[in-house]
Order: sequence, then C-alpha cells, then structure tokens
Amino acid sequence: MLKILKNLRAYKWLVAAVFGLVFIQSMADLFLPTLMADIIDNGVVTGDVAYIWRIGGWMLLVSAVGAIAAIATSFYSSRAAMGMGRDVRRQVFTHVEQFSLQEFDQFGTASLITRTTNDITQVQQVVLVLLRMVASAPIMLVGGLIMAISQDAKLSLVIIGAMPVLFFSILLILKKGIPLFTEVQKRLDRLNLVFRENLTGIRVIRAFTREEAEKARLERANRELTDVSIRVNKIMAFLMPVMMLVMNLTVVAIIWFGGIRINNGAMQIGDLMAFIQYVMLIMFALVMASMMFIMVPRAAVSAKRINEVLAMRPAFEDLGTGTADREPGTLEFEGVSFSYPGAEEPVLSDISFRANAGETTAIIGGTGSGKSTLINLIPRFYEVSEGTIRVNGVDIREAPQNEVRSKIGIVPQKSVLFSGTVAENIRFGKPGANEADVEHAARVAQADEFIQRLDDGYATYVEQGGANLSGGQKQRLAIARALIRKPDIYIFDDSFSALDFKTDSRLRAALEAETERATVLLVGQRVSTMKTADRIIVLEKGRIAGMGTHEELLKNNKVYREIAESQLSEEEIA
Repeated sequence: MLKILKNLRAYKWLVAAVFGLVFIQSMADLFLPTLMADIIDNGVVTGDVAYIWRIGGWMLLVSAVGAIAAIATSFYSSRAAMGMGRDVRRQVFTHVEQFSLQEFDQFGTASLITRTTNDITQVQQVVLVLLRMVASAPIMLVGGLIMAISQDAKLSLVIIGAMPVLFFSILLILKKGIPLFTEVQKRLDRLNLVFRENLTGIRVIRAFTREEAEKARLERANRELTDVSIRVNKIMAFLMPVMMLVMNLTVVAIIWFGGIRINNGAMQIGDLMAFIQYVMLIMFALVMASMMFIMVPRAAVSAKRINEVLAMRPAFEDLGTGTADREPGTLEFEGVSFSYPGAEEPVLSDISFRANAGETTAIIGGTGSGKSTLINLIPRFYEVSEGTIRVNGVDIREAPQNEVRSKIGIVPQKSVLFSGTVAENIRFGKPGANEADVEHAARVAQADEFIQRLDDGYATYVEQGGANLSGGQKQRLAIARALIRKPDIYIFDDSFSALDFKTDSRLRAALEAETERATVLLVGQRVSTMKTADRIIVLEKGRIAGMGTHEELLKNNKVYREIAESQLSEEEIA
C-alpha cells in the first residue's frame, strides 16, 4: 500500500492544502460546543437575548468557516486521489506493454484487466477517504478528549472506560474480515474471466448450443463471488451497530452521571451539553477510523495485486542499442531451441535456416509441430532458450525490440482488428501513411474491391474485433495493414486460410511484385500455397524434418510427401 501511496508525491501541495483545510475544519468543529456551552450558561439561563445574538453570530461564522474548509477539502482531495489513480493506471498499462507473452500467460488477461480497473479504483477510493480522515480523525479524537477533560475531568472517565470496548470490537471484526477481502478479489477475477470468455466466444457457444452450460458456469462463478461477499459483509455489518451501541450507552452514562454532578452543583447545564457534543465528536472520529479499517484492508489487497504486476520483471530486458540493418531483408535461425516455462520437453529443438532478401520461405507441419511458436520468436514475443535469431544480420537480443519489430510485417493466424474506420485499421501498420498508401495496400491485399462496396468506403466504421466483417475481409485488412508498413521481412502465419482460391491466387500474384526485395515467411497447412516457395521447411515435433523445394521434398522427404498426398491429386504430385 505504501508503494502505491508514494505516487501522491506528485500532488504534495494538494495534499498539504487538504491537511491544512482539515485542520481548520476540525478546529471549527471543536470550538462550536464551547460556544454552545457559553450561550446556554450565560445567555439562555440568564435570559440575556443580546448575548445570545452575539455568541450565535460567532457560531454562524465558525460554522461557515468549517463548511468552506470542508468543501475545499473535498475538492482538493478528489483531485489528488483521482490524479494518483490516473497515474497508477498509466504506470500499470505502460509496464504491462513491456511484458512478453510469458507474463501475459502467467497473470491471465482477465486478471490484468481487473487489476488495472477494479483494484486501482479500490485504492483510489481509499486514498480519497484517507486524505479526508487521516488528519481529521486524530485531531477530532485528541482534541475532543482534551476539550472534554477541560470541561469535567471526572466525567471523562466514562469515555476512557468505553474506548477499550470499541478497540477490542474493531480488532476482532477485522481479524475475521481481512482474509476474506483477498478471496473476494480472486472470485472477481474468476467472474471476469468467465464473462470475457463468454463475450469473445459467443459465436462458438451458440454454434455448439452451449448457452445453458455457459449460463451455469457463469452462475457458479457469480454465486461464489456473492457468497464470499455476503460473508465479509456480514462480518463488517457488526462494526457499525457495535459502535453505535457503545456510543449511545456512553451518552446515557454521561447524562446519568452528569445529571448527578449538576444536582450537586459541580457542573453547569451548558458544560454537560458541551461535554455530550465532545463525546459525539470523539465517537464520530472513531466511526471514521472504523470506516478506514473497513476500506484499507480491501484496498491493501488490491494494492498488493497492483504491486505484483509492477514488480513483475519481463522475462527478458530490452538491452540492445544497435540497429538491425547490417544485412537488410535477411532472417537467420542458428541452433534455436525453445521451451515454455514449466514444460517437460522443448517445443522447438535445434532450428537452423537462413532466408535472404527476395526469397520466400515456407514452413509446414502438422498440428503441434511448433510453427506458430517459431513465428512468435522472431518479433521476440518469447525469448529463445538456446541459439540465436538474426534479423537483418543482427541478433535480436542486441537491438531494441522496437527496432527489430519495425523491420517485420506480421499477419497473425487470427486476424485482429480494432474499433475505428477501415482506413485507420490499415494505417495501424504505419500511422503516418497517406490516403494513397492506404488504398495501394488495400489493392495489393485484394481488399479494395469489397471496401468500395461498403456504405462509407474507407471511412466505414469497424466494430470491435471486426464483428461487422467476414473472416476473409478481416484477413485481407490484416494483410493490408502489414503491407503498408513496407517491412524488410513479411510473416504470413496461415494468413490465406479464409480466402477462396481465386482471391488467393490474385493476392499471391500481387504480393510477388510488392515483396520482391523483402524476405517472405509463409506458415500454413496448404501445400498448394507453398509449392512455389524458394525453400520449404518441414517441421515435425519441433524439429526440422526436411528442407528444400517442393520437388526435392516430394522425392526425398517422407513427412512432406505424406502431407502432399493427403491434399493433392496424383496428377498434381506427379
């Protein structure tokens, strides 16, 4: 929690102003009972109307000062707390952007979203309360005690006797409740995960008529969160009634013993009224403290979860300072092996090949052979376990990640589009691209034809994830996004699977001219789309089972021939 609160340093003057205003407000609240005692003893009892008006005027003035200070306190504390929340949210987001896919896998997307939104909001709210009460509660407590003792020291023993009961009750309740706050956040993570999977996978759920099963899964996650929330709230619900009971019993005791002292002439009526007011202020300070005791533990759990994200160091650091331009358009794997964390066997073992500018290298293999993993290593989404990958002749670990990725245009297996216009989605690959560049990339990707048929053309709005476009349309926009970048290395990860053969052949013809000076890496399952490649790499169980041209592999490689025979006719193979 303290690590998060350090972010308030940027708002130190606002925090100082809040503490100053809280002090003024507290002094005003503490001064009012004294004025009330004075007006009763010297004005009401004696019937001095002029004195009542004069002291009453002072009471109005003190109340006005307290009210103005309270309003200003709320304003400045809100600015400081909301500003800190914004800064922490930006800090977490910026840090998460540096994560490799390994860290994303470790936390989970749903948990990262919860930590960035709900957890930061919890901390933000408790900071808002703390700024208002962390100074106010002690001042009111100590000041109230001093003023109460000054009114009547013997009667103050009633307050001193009530305090241990309050502290014991608060500690007992918190001891039961704090462990449950951690469980609440975990259950919230789980609920967000189920929600996210349902929303993103709604088409699959409906296609397999799994609505009822998913409703039951959501209901189970929702019930688990509800149950633990009810448990923690049941425990915390005891806090306020216990405090009110102690407060009211204390007031009753003060009135009882105060009445006796007034009857004996040891105390005046005004002093008793002021004493009761001070007791109320003391109890109010304890109520505020109890509110902090309720909010701080949950915020502390949230702060711990935020700090876990901020403390997580990426699996690899961006230590490179060079440039990836020694041999433009080249890609080289040298003895590369890779294992996922905790895996018993490596996914890739001893992968070595070189692709030069102007060449097309195809990678083919069965499901689970390691094709997508190999692709993810090139832009350094994961760090190699052994060996070296060179882009443009430079080890990708010796150049900045942004520098390496700027040389690569990747079209992922699953086309991901963002909410915005068609032109904005294409321009995502090169933010400064002009309209002519956008249209040229779309024409090469065979996307211009369907874009022109849209109601607003390139200004058509694309919904989140491209929900208003077909699979083939999304795939072509993803290809256009990579083309507009004009990179040295193109990576197509099974990027033509949603295209019909006619569009596929037109696209390939257009790509030949567009990528003639770049290295092209094709990953897929179709032999027909790879047979013209300069080099075909056959992967089997994470190892290179063969490498060569289509004709060479048909003659010499059993694995490739089996794949080809399963897809092509005898005439095509011959």
